[in-house]
Amino acid sequence: MLPARTIFLVGPTASGKSALALALAERIGGEIVNADAFQLYAGMNILTAKPAATELARVPHHLYGVLPLTESCDAQRYHALALPVIKDIAQRGRTSIVVGGSGLYLKALTHGLSPLPAASPALREQFKHLSAGEKIAWLLQRDPEAATTVNLRNPRYVERALEICLLAGRPQSGLRRSFAAQEPQVNGIILDWNRETLYARINQRTLTMIKAGLIAEVTALGELSPTAEKAIGIRDVREHLAGRGNLEDTIAAIQQATRRYAKRQITWFRRERCFQTICLDSLPAAEYALSRIFELFPCLRPSSPSAPSSST
Repeated sequence: MLPARTIFLVGPTASGKSALALALAERIGGEIVNADAFQLYAGMNILTAKPAATELARVPHHLYGVLPLTESCDAQRYHALALPVIKDIAQRGRTSIVVGGSGLYLKALTHGLSPLPAASPALREQFKHLSAGEKIAWLLQRDPEAATTVNLRNPRYVERALEICLLAGRPQSGLRRSFAAQEPQVNGIILDWNRETLYARINQRTLTMIKAGLIAEVTALGELSPTAEKAIGIRDVREHLAGRGNLEDTIAAIQQATRRYAKRQITWFRRERCFQTICLDSLPAAEYALSRIFELFPCLRPSSPSAPSSST
């Protein structure tokens, strides 16, 4: 169970979560805990829009750059990394501000770990011998509801849904529904922007990343784990480096991929009823958002913060 003085600050990419978390932490004597799947990795500071060194030094930040690029990560491992950190912060009488946009990682903390069975290498080896159509048919035989709850055009989703059905011995849709229906009591904020404004922020941030040295950073990346290689921008920059796209097209591709990711995040967070929404449509937004947070959660109003500890 999470300590009472834990607040979640979530939202789509480029919504200003990191800046707001920093301002909130300084006001209440809090410590920031990363919940972005890719900011966990060392060596992708520009690519993942990781807080700058000057920002990291202002208040304690945890779980930024703690994994080598060659290691995979998932919600279960993130839960194992984050929960001890959050409990330690609480034991020192301080507030954890959990910041990020990785839905499954956040849900691992708010709802606990999913009861769904772990992946089975043996089953996945069997799936290699089935066509896409055969896997879909096999899934729908065991879970007809999957026709409307699973993206059947995505082979990964089909395989995972089928795997759950076979391992659990029951339709995966029912298992997922019962887990999703939980409504934990947590303090949480979703930052919501007008769609056009958010997309403009994404486009500008991509340009800023390019100017900051994104191409050189990706060039220097070595071997990547299956998790790390999914970070937006890696594939497009590598295509550019291989001579299969000019810089202008590369920037446009990264912007488009990021906008699509933001759209998926917005859809995800709209389903999370345990969070309160703060709507933003102009800059600067931090002061307005802070006042709304203190209105929604009076327990967070500033007192006398204790001295900050070192970051993890």
